[in-house]
Amino acid sequence: MQWHHTEAAREVLASEYGALIHDWGGQVPVVLAYANSYAVGMSSLAVHALYRWLNDVPGIVCERAFASLGARPRRDAPVLTLESQRAIGEAAVIAWTLSFEPDYFAVVSMLRRAGIPVTRAQRDETHPLLLMGGPAVSANPLPMSGVADAIVVGEIEPLLEELSAVLLDIWRAERDATLARMASLPGIYVPALHDGEDVHRQWLADLTCCPVSSSIVAPRASFGDMHLIELSRGCPWGCRFCLAGCWYGPRREQSLDVVLAEADRGLGRLDKVGLVASAVSDYTGIEELTQSLLERGAGISVSSLRVRPLPECLVSALARSGARSLTLAPEAGSERLRRDIHKGVGEEDILRGAGLAAEYGFESLKLYFMWGLPGETDKDVIEIATLVHRLFDVFPRNLIVNLTPFVPKPHTPFQREPMASEDDLTRRLGLLRDALPRSRVQLRSEGVGDARAQALLSRGDEWVASALAQGSVAGPRQLERALRRQNRDPERYRGAWDGPGALPWGFVVP
Repeated sequence: MQWHHTEAAREVLASEYGALIHDWGGQVPVVLAYANSYAVGMSSLAVHALYRWLNDVPGIVCERAFASLGARPRRDAPVLTLESQRAIGEAAVIAWTLSFEPDYFAVVSMLRRAGIPVTRAQRDETHPLLLMGGPAVSANPLPMSGVADAIVVGEIEPLLEELSAVLLDIWRAERDATLARMASLPGIYVPALHDGEDVHRQWLADLTCCPVSSSIVAPRASFGDMHLIELSRGCPWGCRFCLAGCWYGPRREQSLDVVLAEADRGLGRLDKVGLVASAVSDYTGIEELTQSLLERGAGISVSSLRVRPLPECLVSALARSGARSLTLAPEAGSERLRRDIHKGVGEEDILRGAGLAAEYGFESLKLYFMWGLPGETDKDVIEIATLVHRLFDVFPRNLIVNLTPFVPKPHTPFQREPMASEDDLTRRLGLLRDALPRSRVQLRSEGVGDARAQALLSRGDEWVASALAQGSVAGPRQLERALRRQNRDPERYRGAWDGPGALPWGFVVP
């Protein structure tokens, strides 16, 4: 089996351009781990940026590892680094970037497959130090506090220099001394040493000092045909359900000159640029940017758009780049509910967006809605279908409706709101299915069970941490069983958080 996985890693590595192969001799080896597939991980700008930054530090060698390189791995499959095909347990540090709570299960699985104790207290000097970061685990570090040795809260750029200095001394210092140095840095939560004091989220004031774009050409990645470039961070709209808008403030933009320089660097090998932001359409220089990219002969793709503003120049550029589908996110069907969640979008904006999609010849229009939002009624759900029927008048082609259950997230205005019950979510999904014309609409919905598990992890506390750290929890059902064995009701984490009581993530200051 080891031979098979070694060959698979070598095959993937051979398909890339830009990977760095270093001798580990005399270096501090850091494994940059992603708790999902290679295709997903290499579409994450965080992976590209961290890989470049860490390998730029003299004395550190950074290699990548993923939960799988292709198909879902067997439970006993080894976890090897991509570059040198070493077991991840040979590294000094394993650094995870975690964007989504369900990836916590994959972290546990990867550690078990690697033969590394999942429980933090069971590891010693012979094991790698486990460092974690990313929006999910930053917003609420507690669920992984029984597994992680240290967690970076917020953006890592302001900490890179000091954190790198700590890592460079890791072979010479005792583990406790290393953790004490980490705990002294702003924005780093060390569970074993935390005394209840606030941990302040770190953020980078000036994006121009640390441009973020693809560092490796990875054709097998989900977006492997394009050079990804970060356009901005944060969002000014303040949707009440959205962690990204609340967590990544204040909004900051990359300068147009830097974006174009990064595009020129990538266009030497790829002919398409992927612009990444919470809403690419919000970028203040979007017209000049799209025009400049088109003049360079670049195709353009975007991570997300807002229904308002939706610049026609951007829609036109996407059409000229060969995009077949335009994606919009009204989030709710009724004007009342969109107003309540502070979406800032009216029905006329949505119809205009659909009209632009029709005008520029897009084959399909993808629409993202949430259901189970606070204050939602059956009528609000039916209004999603009503809106879809109206959209057929302006876009009489392929409509794809994507539905996601509302999950309360820490640090958002809805952080104390309950999640809708499983019965209500299932029943309302049935109402919507019946109200939509199945012959004309493709309806796709996230699983209710998966969303409920996400809520449990999103608002988890030390009891959830204890359950995950047992090491036998491989999914939502095992997690719920582990909580019940501790006499904890999983529904507690999905219900309303009433009263002024402290929230599990209350020590994290955004």
